[in-house]
Amino acid sequence: MLAGGVVIPQLLSSCAGSGAAAKNIGLQKNIGLQLYSLRDLVKESGIKVTLETVAKMGYKNLETASYDNGLIYGLPPREFKKMVDDLGMKCTSAHLGQAFTKEKEAEVMAWWDQAIEAHNALGVKYMIQPWMPVNEQTTLDDLKLYCDYFNTVGYKTASASIAFGYHNHNFEFRKIGDQLIYDFLLDTVSKNHVFFELDVYWCIEGGGDPVAYLKNRPSQFKAIHIKDEKEIGASGKIDFKPIFDQMKANNIKDWYVEVEQYTNNDPVASVQQSYNFLNKADYVK
Repeated sequence: MLAGGVVIPQLLSSCAGSGAAAKNIGLQKNIGLQLYSLRDLVKESGIKVTLETVAKMGYKNLETASYDNGLIYGLPPREFKKMVDDLGMKCTSAHLGQAFTKEKEAEVMAWWDQAIEAHNALGVKYMIQPWMPVNEQTTLDDLKLYCDYFNTVGYKTASASIAFGYHNHNFEFRKIGDQLIYDFLLDTVSKNHVFFELDVYWCIEGGGDPVAYLKNRPSQFKAIHIKDEKEIGASGKIDFKPIFDQMKANNIKDWYVEVEQYTNNDPVASVQQSYNFLNKADYVK
């Protein structure tokens, strides 16, 4: 997952924490983390050390970003789930996905069938595709094809009581002709089978207003990515209070910190700093 909105189909994620665990348990909040934030720690130290570090930080809900051939971070889903549960956390969401063409439909759907089985065992509420191919040649017909594709996947995940969603970057806030891509997606998908995970930073970067989207389309957003340029709150460019206020009004309880860039190239410190900022914010309940 890169800054320009380019994401590889097989997402690798990671998560890390510092030993600075929240000392006052009574002050801890239900703060989630997208494990992609600490992808380098996963590579260097493995998922077990990463999860232990995240638990010490104080994070409670996790969103994964590593699925391949039935395995989550290289582990059987139930083994990964037990590891998370034993640390007092929950894995509630997963990022994964496949590019789609009509010619490869059978292959892609078979991939999803296996992925759904794995994530059903993992016990997640959400399976979310965090990318789609969009370039200067993309047409509205291409977008419609993907909306139909997402509808089919959403119908499949529903059979396992998992909701299927799509996560935005900034390119969805460009136009094809006079049609904003993001609005087209929101209007065209089956609202019964596809929800949206709003990444507030990429929405703002693309020129959108996350509060307006949440207010105007409350039924279509179930999960949120809380993100900033680097650490949450560090840039001073995003007023998170009205976002959280609208999330509360919409009764959105599932949200995840994602940190993609780091001050001093220290992901662990950056992810801990993000937790501390939100844990101290009185508008975060």
